[in-house]
Amino acid sequence: MAQTATAGPLKQPTLDAFDTYIRQTEAAMERDLSDGPFLWSDASPERAQQVRRGQVVAQFWSGRGPAKVPNGLIHDWIGAALIPDATVAEVLKRVQDYDNHKNIYRPEVIASKLVSRRGNEFQIYLRLLKKKIMTVVLDTDHDVHYRSLDRTRWTCRSYTTRIAEVEGAGSPKERVLPPDTGYGFLWRLYSYWRFQEREGGVYIECRAISLTRDVPLGLGWVIEPIIQKLPKESLINTLEATRQALHRGEIVPR
Repeated sequence: MAQTATAGPLKQPTLDAFDTYIRQTEAAMERDLSDGPFLWSDASPERAQQVRRGQVVAQFWSGRGPAKVPNGLIHDWIGAALIPDATVAEVLKRVQDYDNHKNIYRPEVIASKLVSRRGNEFQIYLRLLKKKIMTVVLDTDHDVHYRSLDRTRWTCRSYTTRIAEVEGAGSPKERVLPPDTGYGFLWRLYSYWRFQEREGGVYIECRAISLTRDVPLGLGWVIEPIIQKLPKESLINTLEATRQALHRGEIVPR
C-alpha cells in the first residue's frame, strides 16, 4: 500500500500553479490592507460575534474544497480566535518563542528550534507529526517575517523553505528524504497571520495555504483523511493552542 500511495517527486507544473496562486493571493492581501477590514472576522457580523463569544472559527477561504492543480491540491483555510485579556506584545512574545513551539503546539510539533533572528526576521526549524490513518513525520524549515502596521496591529508571513519526509523517525534507522519527494502529504505551507489588540483582548487570525499531492483513484480512503481534513484540524489546533499558551502563563520548561 505504501508503495502504491507514494506520490513521487513534486512536479514543476504543480509548483508553478502554486506560485501563481500565491502571487495573486498576496497581491489581494496587500490591497485589502488599504481597502478592506483588517480582520477577516469583521467582514461578517455573525462570524465576528462567534469569535467574540470565544469560538475558534475556520473555513475555506473560498469555495467548498481545495483548488485542483496539475497533480496536486491547494488548500486555502482561514481561521480566527480571540485571546481575552491579552496585549499584542504578550501574544507576539509567546508566538515568537520558537524554541518552545514543541511545548506550545504538541503533539503536532515534536521538535522546534530558533535557527536565527535579525529584528523581525526569523529562521526556524520544526519537526511536524501528521497522523490520520497513516503517520507522517516532516522536517521543515521556515522563513518568518513580522510587520508592525501601528501600535495595535501586526502581520506575519511564514514560508516553508524545506519540507522533507522522515522515515523511521526516532529510530536507529531514521532517514530524512530529499525535499519534495515521498508521499507528498505536504509540499508547501505558507501562513499569513494578523494580530489586533482591542478592548477585551487580542484577535488573532491565520490564513494557511498548503500544497499537497492529489487523491489517486482508489486510494481516497488512505490519502483523503490526511490531505483533506488535516489542514482544517491543524489550523484550529494552532489557534486554540496559541490561546491556551497565553492563558497558562508559564510554558513547560525546555
